[in-house]
Amino acid sequence: MSEETTALPPREAMEFDVVIVGAGPAGLATAIRLRQRAIEAGRELSVCVLEKGSEPGAHILSGAIMDTRALTELFPDWAERGAPLKQKVTRDEFLFLSADGARSTPHALLPECFHNEGNYIISLGEVTRWLAQQAEALEVAIFPGFAAAEVLYDENGAVMGVATGDMGIRKDGSHGPNFERGMELHARYTIFAEGSRGHLGRQLIARFQLDAGKDPQAYGIGIKELWQIDPAKHEPGLVVHTAGWPLDSDTYGGSFLYHADGGKVAVGFVVGLDYRNPWMSPFEEFQRFKTHPSIRRHLEGGKRIAYGARAITAGGLLSLPKTVFPGGALVGCEAGYLNASRIKGSHAAIKTGMLAADAAFDALAADRQRDELSAYPAAFESSWLHDELKQSKNFKQWFKKGRSVATLMTGIEQWLLPKLGIRNPPWTLRHSKADHECLEPASQHTRIVYPKPDNVLTFDRLSSVFLSSTNHEEDQPSHLTLKDASVPVRVNLAEYAGPEARYCPAGVYEFVGSEGHEQLQINAQNCVHCKTCDIKDPTQNIVWVTPQGGGGPNYPAM
Repeated sequence: MSEETTALPPREAMEFDVVIVGAGPAGLATAIRLRQRAIEAGRELSVCVLEKGSEPGAHILSGAIMDTRALTELFPDWAERGAPLKQKVTRDEFLFLSADGARSTPHALLPECFHNEGNYIISLGEVTRWLAQQAEALEVAIFPGFAAAEVLYDENGAVMGVATGDMGIRKDGSHGPNFERGMELHARYTIFAEGSRGHLGRQLIARFQLDAGKDPQAYGIGIKELWQIDPAKHEPGLVVHTAGWPLDSDTYGGSFLYHADGGKVAVGFVVGLDYRNPWMSPFEEFQRFKTHPSIRRHLEGGKRIAYGARAITAGGLLSLPKTVFPGGALVGCEAGYLNASRIKGSHAAIKTGMLAADAAFDALAADRQRDELSAYPAAFESSWLHDELKQSKNFKQWFKKGRSVATLMTGIEQWLLPKLGIRNPPWTLRHSKADHECLEPASQHTRIVYPKPDNVLTFDRLSSVFLSSTNHEEDQPSHLTLKDASVPVRVNLAEYAGPEARYCPAGVYEFVGSEGHEQLQINAQNCVHCKTCDIKDPTQNIVWVTPQGGGGPNYPAM
């Protein structure tokens, strides 16, 4: 380590009542609700939101269909305020795909979780930008391009804020001419809303043992493209979900295809990160999926205009950690409130942000600070969101028993039982294996040879990453770190055939060199911040840390 990195100047500090990490729907809803309560009560309250993306919405990726229940609670007049919810859902389809056919489920037999009447097809990035505008109008301070890199603790071990990362550090660890120390942001309460597998949230869960007694968290990787399609094929408001091909019956996953406004179609594929076959590539499975006749017919004659990928936290209620600790709370997908059965999380993010804000505001009004906001989880447990997640508590667990069993039991739990007046399934399924523990040695599986892309309907990773507008300052330390540099070749390549090169949807990981002399090359500049590597690495040797603020993807309308 150079002298430059050992003698660092002190960081400047700023004081706020509440600091929020992440300007997504959860973080912004928290900030908005805090300021609404303060204005109603005539109280002074300073609220700051940190966002590692270049602007709010830059790193936001979701399907997305939005249930407006929570948004309406936050802003009853959201339509008059110009919220970018333009396309109502007009029709639902659910298809079970085989290699060359499709079987449609009659609408009357669709479980409640697949009904989208009254919902909207949206760009969550656009909604996030609009929420940021509403927050700023309420005098919330939003700092884009600043990554929260470190949790700060007071002398009692309570969270007292965060520090942003230092800027201008070169790859070799030395300080460049533009070196600048990070800033400390101190708060009476700190709310973490980083999204799925948050870097700081992961540390907090471990430090305070927030997941004690809970099922291991479960994740999926969601890969999405935005297409401008042939106007003759566009059916505004059409929602298509599929299960089945190209995945085998033991692999959790499915797809979505949403006809949005303006002649656009959002098409995406979700694969559970508990998959067993190390030869499988979620990215390649998505490309194959688009060649199915039932999907191809929507896209042929169109043009792909955007691409992205993001992990989703899908464990549900049984994997939900304790969400409060001394000095702060977890909200939204940071905690894991997404309803995997509905493939919806934005309404849960907004609702939990509001619940945490109410708890924090009441605590501040009582002149408290840096204690546990126990009113937040108590309010969640008595909320409509808890009821919703309770109904779907077994959804992901059934899929560990195969698609046929999962389809049957989802129908029973979310179609038959509600008709009998039973909203909450009277049984509970548990699971005990983390996603990374599910990967099996390559020798136990047949290698999958994927077709080459045609660059019309199917594409490679690098051309896809180009469409994500991903950019990182090249001369900075890699934010994809290895605990032991020998493990990728010695263990992952030898036992699992180097799954890093297949589970990453952005071409970050490559094994280079001749046989017997391979080494792992990390192309960190390609990273779209999906967090798949941090989750799926079978040896848990890869640790995703925050890069310099402002880097990563720049999604305009995902």
